[in-house]
Amino acid sequence: MTRKFFGTDGVRGRANTYPMTAELALKLGAAAGRYFRRDGSPAHRVVIGKDTRLSGYMFENALTAGFTSTGMNVLLLGPVPTPAVGLLTTSMRADVGVMISASHNPHTDNGIKFFGPDGFKLSDETEKEIEALLMGDIEPVMAENIGRAKRIDDGRFRYQERAKTTFPSDQRLDGLKVVIDCANGAAYKAAPEVLWELGAKVIPIGTSPNGNNINKDCGSTHTETAAAAVVAHGADVGICLDGDADRVMIIDEAGNVADGDQLMALIAKRWANDGRLKGHALVATVMSNLGLERELAKSSIALHRTDVGDRYVVEAMRKGSFNLGGEQSGHIVMTDHATTGDGLIAGLQFLSEMIRTGQPASELTRQFEPCPQLLKNVRFETGQTPLEIQSVKDSIKDAEKRLIGNGRLLIRKSGTEPLIRVMAECEDEGTLNEVVDSVVSAVENAI
Repeated sequence: MTRKFFGTDGVRGRANTYPMTAELALKLGAAAGRYFRRDGSPAHRVVIGKDTRLSGYMFENALTAGFTSTGMNVLLLGPVPTPAVGLLTTSMRADVGVMISASHNPHTDNGIKFFGPDGFKLSDETEKEIEALLMGDIEPVMAENIGRAKRIDDGRFRYQERAKTTFPSDQRLDGLKVVIDCANGAAYKAAPEVLWELGAKVIPIGTSPNGNNINKDCGSTHTETAAAAVVAHGADVGICLDGDADRVMIIDEAGNVADGDQLMALIAKRWANDGRLKGHALVATVMSNLGLERELAKSSIALHRTDVGDRYVVEAMRKGSFNLGGEQSGHIVMTDHATTGDGLIAGLQFLSEMIRTGQPASELTRQFEPCPQLLKNVRFETGQTPLEIQSVKDSIKDAEKRLIGNGRLLIRKSGTEPLIRVMAECEDEGTLNEVVDSVVSAVENAI
């Protein structure tokens, strides 16, 4: 059975448009509730967090109705980062955690992602089982066994304290001027407060959410706003989070942007030197730059690649007992500290290196010279299957032939948006552009 609703990061789509409707959210909550309390015993609970999207209110209420209808007690966290849900699911002894967010997507989208009782995202198999319940008749509990809902007011503060414990106790951020861009999202209060409490002079942007401005011209997908602020304020560094704060981009003092690959290289080498890098390996996805792989090899650090999606990175980390992984897009997973990507904690790791080494951000963000890489997206309509069309297949085959021994090509359908992503790496930038453009044109013609 293939998954109909779940993608690479939960259920996601345009809010108030199927499948992201209140009706489906209610039924999804009931299906998950029935799945996680199969033994029929009382005292089961779920924690629900959300980001700052206007539609979050609707989905929060719908999920609450679904969960309580199956006897689950609901603990509502309000706006908190995604990693806070993973943390609080375990610390509050919940059976399941839910984050209502579409991450870096525009405010018109929303999503629902689940965490198991261990604080980690659900496996494909578990999601399939929940979908099977969703497609059938979900038995509600008797009236006297309906669950209760309770608002938890200090969830954010619990997360903030946890984040601070990951920063070395013998270090402070005194004298460091930090721009923090919270993307008008879930960390709009937590991130600036943590940095201020650690001693930094904080310049916050993207901290005025109104329900419709999450990720709009700010955050990790629009780093130009933070880059301009770093230069204008003469800041030492900028930290850009996305809407649910599970990914990060770093801005150096000159306004240059460093992606997740550079940050993973820095942390991996630091941890390897300290004897902290389990398995002497890093887990990343097929999207990570070839330059990262070459740089790690200099320190005899292995790179294990997975499919795109931070939960696939985490699954590989857990299977191999590794403690560091992530994505080029900025998900940095450190299982010593969190069960999922955590932009704030990753940013604190970078700031710690600035303090320890005394080096400027521009030095630390240039860990390796990236191999020329080009990524282009082609949007398609629901129901279309461009990658199954013969002309597209032929174009991909021709492109792969051109890159044999000279680079690599990756074509994939996004798991979170209706996009075909065309990515290639090649030392010859002319060939790189030609190869990507030829595949993009074939896809565009096909749709």
